Parts: sequence; structure tokens; C-alpha cells
Amino acid sequence: MGSSEGRRATLMVYRNLFKAVKKHIGKEEHKAHFTDFSREEFKKNVNLEYPKDSSFIQQRINLAQNYTYLLNSIHHHKDLLFSYNIAVDRSNEMTKVLGKSATSVGLRLPDVYQH
Repeated sequence: MGSSEGRRATLMVYRNLFKAVKKHIGKEEHKAHFTDFSREEFKKNVNLEYPKDSSFIQQRINLAQNYTYLLNSIHHHKDLLFSYNIAVDRSNEMTKVLGKSATSVGLRLPDVYQH
């Protein structure tokens, strides 16, 4: 794998990781350490040379892919639990569904449902 091809592949893997972190963990201030940690790990690996450090780079790429897969899988599993009403608090999910339904017909939820 050439240097530019390797960098492109690495960037794609990290881009997918950042998307998963943003989507499944969120962007709130108290959750920023997930994104910060991922970004710092990426920055540490940017200046590595492919022929020389290819084994280490491949390990880091695999780690990022596995973490992305884990985040997506946990999110999917949680969605399944919600859909089957299995031991998961659904109040937030129901509020979202009710809010979307109300918004689609031009209404707002009563204050009882607002958080």
C-alpha cells in the first residue's frame, strides 16, 4: 500500500470513528472527552511513516474500526431493546416519538412532556 493510499484509508477509518462518536455519544460538553481522546490518538499517528511503521499503523486502524463497530452495535442493540420494550427506560424515546408526531402535524407537545 502506498503512502497516499494508506493515508486515505486511515483518514476514512478515523472519519467513520468521529461520525460514530458524534452520532452515538453526542456533542455535549460533559461528553467531549470521547471526541478529544479520539482526536488526540489520531493526531499522534498522523506523522508516522507507512513503510517503517506499517504494523503499528495497521493496529491503530484496526482499533479505530473495532471501536466504530462497537459504538454502532451498541446503538443498534439499544434500538432493538427499545423496540421490544425490554428492560429499558422508554420515557425519553416516547417523548421523542410524540414530539415528532406532534411536529409533523404542526403542533407542540404539552408542557407535561417537555423536559
